[in-house]
Amino acid sequence: MYAIIESCGKQYKVAEGDVVFFEKLDAEEGKKVTFDNVILVSDEGKVQVGNPYVKGVKVEGKVVSHGKGKKIIVFKMKAKKNYRRKQGHRQPYTKVEIIAIKTATKKAEKQEKVEA
Repeated sequence: MYAIIESCGKQYKVAEGDVVFFEKLDAEEGKKVTFDNVILVSDEGKVQVGNPYVKGVKVEGKVVSHGKGKKIIVFKMKAKKNYRRKQGHRQPYTKVEIIAIKTATKKAEKQEKVEA
């Protein structure tokens, strides 16, 4: 089972147990994070596509750590004008481990087990 979610202006393909690097999220290490913007869910060949999002589906994750990516060099130059600027940048990220993909059918199955 996998899902395609939208977060931080980008789309990510995630499955249970995956570790994904998102742009900096506002959550502390060890806390749970829920992603509601699920675009697509595939479960054993059954594909649900949202319009724009799939209703009743959530992806849960746990924040593992925060950090900064590799340094990139931003170099600006204008030829023949003696204009040169060198600047470095490190993009902050949040490392998230995907715990579960919860669908509406799984919720219904759990309620049936509880009632029986």
